[in-house]
Amino acid sequence: MTSDWARLKELDKRHLWHPYTQHKDFEEDSMLCIDHADGVFLYDENGKAYYDTISSWWCIVHGHNRPEIKQAIAQQMDLLEQVHFAGTTHAPGIRLAQRLVELTPEHLTRVFFSDNGSTACEIAVKMSFQYWKQVGQPQRQGIISLKRGYHGDTLGTMSLGGTPQFHSAFAPLLFSTYKLPSPYCYRCEYHKEPISCDFACLKPLEDLLNDKAQEMACIILEPLLQAAGGMIAYSSGYLRRLERLIKQAGIHLIFDEVATGFGRTGRMFALEHVNAKPDFLCLSKGLTAGWLPMAATLTTEEVFCAFYDDYSKGKTFFHGHTFTGNPLAASAALASLNIFEKDRVLENLGPKMELLQNGAKEFLRHPFIGDVRGMGMVAAFELVQDKATKTPFAPESRMGFRIYLEGLKYGLILRPLGDVLYLFLPLSTTSDEIKDILQRMERLLWEFFRR
Repeated sequence: MTSDWARLKELDKRHLWHPYTQHKDFEEDSMLCIDHADGVFLYDENGKAYYDTISSWWCIVHGHNRPEIKQAIAQQMDLLEQVHFAGTTHAPGIRLAQRLVELTPEHLTRVFFSDNGSTACEIAVKMSFQYWKQVGQPQRQGIISLKRGYHGDTLGTMSLGGTPQFHSAFAPLLFSTYKLPSPYCYRCEYHKEPISCDFACLKPLEDLLNDKAQEMACIILEPLLQAAGGMIAYSSGYLRRLERLIKQAGIHLIFDEVATGFGRTGRMFALEHVNAKPDFLCLSKGLTAGWLPMAATLTTEEVFCAFYDDYSKGKTFFHGHTFTGNPLAASAALASLNIFEKDRVLENLGPKMELLQNGAKEFLRHPFIGDVRGMGMVAAFELVQDKATKTPFAPESRMGFRIYLEGLKYGLILRPLGDVLYLFLPLSTTSDEIKDILQRMERLLWEFFRR
């Protein structure tokens, strides 16, 4: 370790406040210091390599340090680094909007840029809310979301979320929404089996719509994979039925694909698995392949037209961010989309996804792995104290966190969601790397629980 890093660690402890981090955990030992990255590896200050198994919080798509994206950003820096996007436009923003419209369902024709996933989701909800006022249905103010859903950490998106461990401290500040049961088959609220449940968890939605459809504005959910809620992969049949109910009720359907977009589930967007047609599509994370902050909210011409009028009518959508449509970020996103085409990324995912999902299922042999789930390049492993009763470990045991710390010795960065370990791999991960990751993880778990 260089003297520079020794000094930096002291400064970190003195000045920084890290997200989702209890700093007392690092009172004696410093946290992992990342010096550089390449491909699917992160390297610490001593040069030790670690697999970036969570894609640096789900945003790295093509691996670290891709030269094509670096070059695109550098070329744009010579032209324009930043300009406000209110009444001003630029080529990268225009081209990126066109590409996103071409990639998504044809009815999504309008793109509103922002800078992170929370804002992308909050924008969709605000647009829906204002839309109904401007088309003469102001009574439509109800917002529906799912338990174990997660849409961000702003006050608005915390209100939409159903993950109490993240948001309960702020409950007095949040507005109420209609929360539906999560399609969490392993811990079904109705104690049913997936093969015969007939989607009982959708019955509350049917009842709500039968009673209050004319009061509802929108529903927001993560299609096919509830990410921060525990990497809960659920069936396409559930999503198809939910979409049918929502369309029949005539309310807005918002898909939060901040985590699932850009190839994570094996398609460019998770909605493609069911040919769904949401009224709003929220994107971020993989949009720039992890290079720069950026988000986008896509919607329909019908929604856009409800805001189009003389300024005096007061229908303008008053929302924006300093770095909305930033040209450097847009250039990174365009370069990433070019890589998808050039490298035929999605076409080549099949064998790797099969390898990951089949390899993950083998972990069910472990006495403390109660459930294995996932799709595409995502696999999750739920730790339990007793498999027969599905009894979780006591929270104070912090089993997931202890395995994360142990995993660093095996060259794995496994940042769990409570006691759910997961792999959220860059799409560029090779088959040999997937095998190596699974083998290291298997050794880690057997040796950890043997003590």
